[in-house]
Amino acid sequence: MRLSEEQRAIQETARQFAAKEITPHVRQWERAGGAPRALYKAMGQAGLMGICVDPELGGAGADFVSYAVAVEEIAAADCGIANMMGANNSPVAAAIAANGSAAQKAQWLPAICAGDALGAILLSEPQAGSDAANILTRATRHGNGWRINGTKQFITGGSTADVAMIVAVTDPEAGKRGISCFLVPTNRAGYRVARKEDKLGHRTNDTCQIALEDLEASDEEILGSPGRGLGIALENLSNGRIGVAAQAVGTARAALDAAMAYAEERITFGKPIVEHQAISFQLAQMATQVEVARQMYLHAAALEVAGEPTAKEAAMAKLFASQMSEQVCSDAIQIHGGYGFLTDYPVEKYYRDARVLQIYEGTNEVQKIVIARSLRR
Repeated sequence: MRLSEEQRAIQETARQFAAKEITPHVRQWERAGGAPRALYKAMGQAGLMGICVDPELGGAGADFVSYAVAVEEIAAADCGIANMMGANNSPVAAAIAANGSAAQKAQWLPAICAGDALGAILLSEPQAGSDAANILTRATRHGNGWRINGTKQFITGGSTADVAMIVAVTDPEAGKRGISCFLVPTNRAGYRVARKEDKLGHRTNDTCQIALEDLEASDEEILGSPGRGLGIALENLSNGRIGVAAQAVGTARAALDAAMAYAEERITFGKPIVEHQAISFQLAQMATQVEVARQMYLHAAALEVAGEPTAKEAAMAKLFASQMSEQVCSDAIQIHGGYGFLTDYPVEKYYRDARVLQIYEGTNEVQKIVIARSLRR
């Protein structure tokens, strides 16, 4: 796919930002357990936190392909930061832009797009990951508003977010149509970070268990209309999967670049190992896999821009790219030999970051279900 001039400009903005503002600091932020809040403010100023949001609401007003290529560039520097960027762009900003009231849009979108506020979606629960409809969190009537109680699990940005999209059951008798989505500030009493997870990868962002304990919300804080919560949470699912595919490509690309650089300088038997056929063929295979995955996510993103269905293509892109990313990162470690197992080199980090890509935004088993169903239609 050939990018437009505007798409290339956004890609280049993200690439330069990543090289200057992220790459030099990643190891320090990993050790600290998170990137500084100022980073997301800078990303907002660069136009990376609301790429597809209307400029009147503070966004860049670009298309979804532009967003996807920007995600790849940030992920090539650090996948955990790219995941935070992704959560804020889609679903949070996208859901507010598509479903929010005028007051909700005015309150949150300019701040999110500027990086002044961060958002999180509270959907998954300890017993409800892939089975999103099986949520137990309840919002019950209390006076003129609601009280929300429940536990949310694996929440990206759970401790750093300023606003939470909380999916909760408001009518237990109505099944999936009895689930609503609330847009609530996280500094409100009743929003508690119960646990900050210690993770294999993505150590530059926070992943949390959130306890909701009599958290009060008003009718005005329902996003969209009552009963549409699950639909709102899931309507950006295909876009999220395209974003994960872009993260996978960025991470694998970084691993490939590191492996190529090492192969050029490592000497064995009198010549750089890149000149040994075993290594050169392996690098060729890695590069081919990265490019195939890139074209898959770009195709799915282009379908989204055209307003065409993307469920199958997004699932395929996510499935292939996430599997490819782990394999390419593993191959990059192999090319480094014993040094690849050390933190002195970045490839062990790429491998750690790549592993979760087969799990979030729908496990790869779920992607296969989506693809198989599409084949029967």
